[in-house]
Amino acid sequence: MKFGTKAIHAGIEPDPATGAIMTPIYQTSTYVQKSPGDHKGYEYSRTHNPTRTALQNNLAALENGKHGICFSSGLGAIDAVIKLFNPGDEIISTNDLYGGTYRLFTKVYERYGIKFKFVPMSDPSSIADHITDKTRMIWVETPTNPMMNIIDIAAVAKLGKGNKILVAVDNTFASPYLQNPLDLGADIVMHSVTKYLGGHSDVVMGALVVNDDELAEKLVFIQNASGATPGPQDCFLVIRGIKTLHLRMERHSQNGKTIAAYLKNHPKVDKVYWPGFEDHPNHAIAKKQMRDYGGMISFTLLGNQEKDAKKVMENFHLFALAESLGGVESLCGHPASMTHASIPKEEREKVGLVDSLIRLSVGVEDAEDLKNDLANALAKI
Repeated sequence: MKFGTKAIHAGIEPDPATGAIMTPIYQTSTYVQKSPGDHKGYEYSRTHNPTRTALQNNLAALENGKHGICFSSGLGAIDAVIKLFNPGDEIISTNDLYGGTYRLFTKVYERYGIKFKFVPMSDPSSIADHITDKTRMIWVETPTNPMMNIIDIAAVAKLGKGNKILVAVDNTFASPYLQNPLDLGADIVMHSVTKYLGGHSDVVMGALVVNDDELAEKLVFIQNASGATPGPQDCFLVIRGIKTLHLRMERHSQNGKTIAAYLKNHPKVDKVYWPGFEDHPNHAIAKKQMRDYGGMISFTLLGNQEKDAKKVMENFHLFALAESLGGVESLCGHPASMTHASIPKEEREKVGLVDSLIRLSVGVEDAEDLKNDLANALAKI
C-alpha cells in the first residue's frame, strides 16, 4: 500500500455499530463490563480508547512499524522513553536539538542520576568516542531544530546495534511522509504529533512508533502507569489531519524550496539553512534518507543583530510570529528567545544558533504571496 493510501485507510475501519466511515469520538472515561474482567479490551480510557487505538494503528502503519503509542504531548512521549532507563545510565544526544528536549534531559532527568552527553553527530563515527559500558541510548534529531543539520540514521543505527544500544529518532521535522527511521534501523521513532501530523495547529500530542514487541510492552506500561494520554477528541482531529498529510507535505516541500532559494539570494540575508541545497552539509545523506526536504528553514541576517531579526518578524503579515510549526499556515519564530531559550547562550552559539536566527515553518499558502511577505518585512531593516 502506497503512502497516500495508508494515510487515508491504514488502521481505520468503519464504525462496527453504525458503519460511519469516520472514526467516532468515543467520549467516555469507562466501559461497562458484563462480569468482572470481561471488558473485551476496553475498561478505562487512560488505558485504551477506540479512537486512540485507530490513531495508533494508523501512525504505526505510516512509519512501517508494528506499535504506535500516543501521548498528550511530544514531551510526554520523550518522557516515556527516558523512563526506560535507570540512575547511572548514559544517553548520547545530538548537541543541536529542540530546547524542550534539552530542558527535559538536563533539568528533570539529570536530577535522577541519568547522564546526558550532547555531541555533534554530522559524522556518526565520532559518536563511538563517547560510548561507554553505561551508554543505553543514542538520541537523534534529523533534520535538527533549528539548524537543519542532517544526521545519517542508518549509520547511527548500525553503531547502536553493534553496541547493543537503543537508537531513537525525533522525526518531527520530516514527518513519516519524508522519512522513515525504522526502515533505516532505528528502534524508536518519536513525533510531536502537534506539528505536521496534526497539521492544523489545533492539537497538542506526541507519539512513539516501534517494531520490537518487548520494547512496545514497556512503553505501553509507562503510557498507562504515568497517564500522559491524549483524549479522544484530539485523536479524532489527528486522524482527520493525517488524511491530507501527503498532500500537505508535497506543498510544504514545494514552497520550502521556493522560499529557501529566495532567501539565499536576498542581499540582507547572511546564511540559509535548508537541507535541499547541494552545498548544505550532509546534503547527500538527506537525499538518500529523505523523499524531499520539507518546509522548515532557518536563516540569519547580515550583521547578526537581534533587533533586526525582531523587526523583520514584527513586520510579517502572513508569517505569524508564534511557537510551534507544521501547520497549514506559515509561522516564524526566534529560537534564541523562544523555543531554545532554555539552552545557555554559549551552547546555542556553538551550533550556530545566533541571535539573528529566524526559523520559518513554510505553510501551504501561495508561494508568491509568501515571497512578497518576506520582501516587505526584510525591507524594514
